[in-house]
Amino acid sequence: MLNGFKQFIMRGNLVELAVAFIMAAAFATVVTELVEVIMGFIGKLGGEPRFDKVEVGGVVVGGFINAVLSFLLIAAVVYFFIVTPYNKLQARRAKGEEPAPPSNEVTLLTEIRDTLRAQAPTR
Repeated sequence: MLNGFKQFIMRGNLVELAVAFIMAAAFATVVTELVEVIMGFIGKLGGEPRFDKVEVGGVVVGGFINAVLSFLLIAAVVYFFIVTPYNKLQARRAKGEEPAPPSNEVTLLTEIRDTLRAQAPTR
């Protein structure tokens, strides 16, 4: 029974799912903070950093305005900073194009590694 539990916990999909969940939670914080910054700039245009006190006909609708703007900003951040670059990368990979090496240092370090391997005595 304990062995079956161990196999369940160590199953690849479960571990990958846990890592994805943790990364998503951490990334959600980044996106939320970016939206707060943008909301601050939008609010400055109207004189208030938040819309919580906005009333229409005596009914407070500011919370709803904040929620709608936050949703739209989160959707925009996710689309323009995650979905679009990811789709471009996937399209390049589908064509067989790999991304360029990050820098000349990486190329230089790769050449040094290969040279050292070639000079190393064989066992």
